[in-house]
Amino acid sequence: MQSYLDFEKPVADLEGKIAELKAMAATDQAVSIDEEVNRLSSRADEALVEIYKRLTPWQKTQVARHPQRPHFSDYVRTLITEWQPLAGDRKFAEDAAIQAGFGRFNGQSVAVIGQEKGNSTESRLKHNFGMARPEGYRKAVRVMEMADRFNIPVISFVDTAGAYPGIGAEERGQAEAIARSTEKSLELGVPNIAIIIGEGGSGGAIAIATANRVLMLEHAIYGVISPEAGASILFRDAAKAQDMATIQKITAQDLLGFKVIDGIIAEPTGGAHRHPDVVMNASRDAIAAFLRDFANKSRLEVREQRREKFMAIGTNI
Repeated sequence: MQSYLDFEKPVADLEGKIAELKAMAATDQAVSIDEEVNRLSSRADEALVEIYKRLTPWQKTQVARHPQRPHFSDYVRTLITEWQPLAGDRKFAEDAAIQAGFGRFNGQSVAVIGQEKGNSTESRLKHNFGMARPEGYRKAVRVMEMADRFNIPVISFVDTAGAYPGIGAEERGQAEAIARSTEKSLELGVPNIAIIIGEGGSGGAIAIATANRVLMLEHAIYGVISPEAGASILFRDAAKAQDMATIQKITAQDLLGFKVIDGIIAEPTGGAHRHPDVVMNASRDAIAAFLRDFANKSRLEVREQRREKFMAIGTNI
């Protein structure tokens, strides 16, 4: 069942009327609804196009967080074959918020890392809503080290509100684990690509998003802090999150302009959750293009390209 966001109410009303007509026709075959359904469907499509042509940063934030938006597990299931996840950081414990392992993309061996938010109450609790503890980042480092040793490219799918801020996580070195993961991402001799598929929150995101090529889905967000937390700090009022989202410049369009990211993957009208297959195919094409571009680069060239890319941020605006 389609879940609607607040600003999608005009579309929800029209599609609700369509559902009522179809239910009526199902109980009375003599009722002809085709003409009215087509008319309402056309109006709903037009309304959706108009709404998504002028989304505000806060509305994009809501789309990026949509509960039906494809998650890490959906991308792996669609794009990766022979998927073999690895568990544990070999130091303390397993962290289910970050999934990492090896598989094949279009027949090529790849390492895959990403945050999984879960799509039900049980799975969200299991994956801690995609907010990793230190063990998750240390597991990511473990997989990146293996990939580097065997010359296997790394693909990251980023989707987290941020690293888990709990006391236990801080006691076990959350900041150090994020720094180590970021450092490992930077020093890889194999090419790595990161795609921000939903939320890219703070160090929790950049720990696995420091890549040769960073892409964002059209309605994803990427920032140093969530709009709500930023509003609480700057304005002493979390209710001003909408204003904060605009000030932060967290949309894909803003960040491409600042050259923080390298490209945008288009989403179908209405967001990735309406037509996941379209986004999966576009992501497949983007990853394949990246692997082709870096196929013949030496380890030194891969490192230098990544270094130059991040050193240039903020100097070429």
